[in-house]
Amino acid sequence: TGFSARDITPEATNAVITRPTPGIAEAIRLYGLNKTPKAMLSRATAGIRGKTLIINLPGSVKGVRESLEAILSALDHGLDILIGSASECGQG
Repeated sequence: TGFSARDITPEATNAVITRPTPGIAEAIRLYGLNKTPKAMLSRATAGIRGKTLIINLPGSVKGVRESLEAILSALDHGLDILIGSASECGQG
């Protein structure tokens, strides 16, 4: 999800998602910036298609681990909302 000419993951993701979720990629980048300034080079994106959440993750195990650390605490709630088993934040 970087600058490599062969890396078209973000473009492929954007071609299939119907609802972007920019906050997820922003959270991953922000978390990564606390570890390395190279995190700003990420072109990762995330979004929803139907009831599926699609998230671009790095190619390295370490990068995936750190990315998931950044977002897992909120994903359960987001996925519950997506599948209809929870209400939006601040609602009944």
